[in-house]
Amino acid sequence: MWIVDTVLKERADQNKPIRVGIIGAGFMCQGLTNQITRSTPGMRVAAISNRRVKRAIDVYHYSGFEGVVVASSQQQLDIAVERSKPVVTEDAMLLARSDLIDVLVDVTGSVEFGAQVALEAFRHGKDVVLMNAELDATIGPILQTYADRHGVIFTACEGDEPGIQLNLYRWVKGLGLTPRLLGNVKGLQDRYRNPTTQKGFAERWGQNPTMVTSFADGSKVSFEQAVVANSTGFKVMTRGMSRGLDYHGDVLKIGEIYDLEELRRLGGAIDYVVGTPLTKVYCLAEHPDPKQAHYLNLYKMGPGPLYSFFVPYHLCNMEVPTAIARACLFRDPVSRSLAGPVVEVCAVAKRDLKAGEVLDDYGMYMTYGEAANVDEMSTGRYLPQGLVEGCKLLRDVARDSVITYDDVVLPAGRLADRLRAEQYRKFRGETWLQELLDRSGPRGAMMPGHHERILA
Repeated sequence: MWIVDTVLKERADQNKPIRVGIIGAGFMCQGLTNQITRSTPGMRVAAISNRRVKRAIDVYHYSGFEGVVVASSQQQLDIAVERSKPVVTEDAMLLARSDLIDVLVDVTGSVEFGAQVALEAFRHGKDVVLMNAELDATIGPILQTYADRHGVIFTACEGDEPGIQLNLYRWVKGLGLTPRLLGNVKGLQDRYRNPTTQKGFAERWGQNPTMVTSFADGSKVSFEQAVVANSTGFKVMTRGMSRGLDYHGDVLKIGEIYDLEELRRLGGAIDYVVGTPLTKVYCLAEHPDPKQAHYLNLYKMGPGPLYSFFVPYHLCNMEVPTAIARACLFRDPVSRSLAGPVVEVCAVAKRDLKAGEVLDDYGMYMTYGEAANVDEMSTGRYLPQGLVEGCKLLRDVARDSVITYDDVVLPAGRLADRLRAEQYRKFRGETWLQELLDRSGPRGAMMPGHHERILA
């Protein structure tokens, strides 16, 4: 966006860079820190938080920094930021509370921890940019209400597929067309992949095998498309979307695989396919003015009625600074939940599961995620894929069966459970989830103290 780089240059000329705090020092943090440091005048990475401080130090070293400060108190962190020293800490809340940091970028992929950090950031007047589709898809709508209450921006980022699709959606609408489907393109889909099968690929690219597994088993694309759905009102045509339909044809003709009347009835749909070359996301739209069909055909868009618009790349860490600048300088979020959840992501057994087992997290060995319309999620009392970790099974669950709240005992005292119950009460008028939490007793009930303070 040309307007963004112009204003960032002004900030650089005035020596008033946007001060960015990053939560999580993984592969994407490494790339983002380098991008901001080397290629984004008018912005700087002020601080990085990570559970293992050495990893955060290594991220700074990757971008050419030396003399990294390790902070264990608010004062230490703020002094370092004020002096433009690279600073790291184990305590993410120091970044959330610092008056010297303008915006937080969450690259953790954690729902529970991400919710805690986001709420603390909101309370201290801080915008939050997410590279954490798992958090957004699970409890993003209710977190949006807290962001609004504090007058801050809560948004997905550019570069990741949800942000690219939503930019494309806005652009297509601006041309006067009516978007009917937003689609994501994957190179691989195998629900039974796990960190062992993905270890070699992860090591080759310096990535986390768990995160790579979530790409391969369909969980990540489900989280991403749920974010898109909740920002547009679009739904899934069926649970799991097209479940990885292979498509290797012309992207300009991809509309031929969809039923336009069904898309109209749904008010728009989200989906994904596997295999289309040279394309990352696509938007199918129709034009309400039949006179424009002549022009669109002239412009090599085909005869319609569904016209295909697409973006052939996603440059994650390279594009995120634009989302940061849009939020901080123009108060323009890349994404925003329209209201309550439209699509959520349910947990499905990756193998036969036995009573007494404790579920591992998404991207691991026991579950994969599928996008489902919220009515189905609620009626079936489906357990969200973003909240599987630590749940103890009360009964056997067969492979490829959806796991429900009635199948598990929840971990004690999770903020994310409380927020999801609030999300259902506020937007759907449903209390069953809160009642379930209340009945679950000490193991599942919300604990007093810390969570009440965060939610205050």
